[in-house]
Amino acid sequence: MTQPTDIRHLQIALELAALTVPVLPLRAGKVPFANCPACRENVCGGRPNMKTSGPCRCSRPCHAWAAATTDPAILAGAAWATAWRHATAVAYHPGGTGLTVVDLDHADAIAWARETLPATRTVPTTRGEHWIYRGAMQSANAVHDGVDIKSTMSYARWLGPGTGTMTALPDAVRALVGKKPSPVRPVTVSMPAGGGVCRHRTPVYLERGIAMAEQRITEAAGGVHATVYRTFLAVLSAHGRCGCLTDAHAARLFAAAQTKGESARHCSDAWSNARAALGM
Repeated sequence: MTQPTDIRHLQIALELAALTVPVLPLRAGKVPFANCPACRENVCGGRPNMKTSGPCRCSRPCHAWAAATTDPAILAGAAWATAWRHATAVAYHPGGTGLTVVDLDHADAIAWARETLPATRTVPTTRGEHWIYRGAMQSANAVHDGVDIKSTMSYARWLGPGTGTMTALPDAVRALVGKKPSPVRPVTVSMPAGGGVCRHRTPVYLERGIAMAEQRITEAAGGVHATVYRTFLAVLSAHGRCGCLTDAHAARLFAAAQTKGESARHCSDAWSNARAALGM
């Protein structure tokens, strides 16, 4: 008999915690839950205290990577009872268990890693692979096209133990942090055909809408995937049917998302999904 998803996720979390791997539940969009009632729905801002490299000033860690714990009383306690019922995945804090995950988001990134980095344990993901090394380091997004580093002050989805022998964190990975980010990959998007009723009284209306969308993405404190999708959906809903929205406008939104660490593939998928949701 198949276990309910919430029980299965909690069981995985408890098994990992017993191995001293700090874990937490994720909801749709790979967004973490807070683990204390005082911060539910991120009412206190939802950001760890970056100045002290620790959690916000709550009674216990409750946000993003800082929520990851090995304490079974927290994992199976009342604060996360609702979270597990709605969880879609289990995440872990790689740096908290002395690991670094090189997140390779597409085939080109995997090919680059095979040419550039020492072999280590690998875990298949939805679009690419996680390469896991023994040793912790600073996390960083977009260190190469489609490549993120997840270690300290970061979390990664648990997708299984993987295959291969885990090797020590090499200098080649450490050197990726501190380099200038790779330039934003040029994108080609399919714009909806014109023909709808134009509600733009002046070009300023459209420009203001794009600028506000860029700002919303840029200022996202967490849940970047979900923020990007919702922003694309709002822009296409308001401006996508009349022909005023151009490839240049879309490229600005893609660039803002990629600056926050999204890959070009994620941007394209979010754009396509938003169009599909609107019947475009």
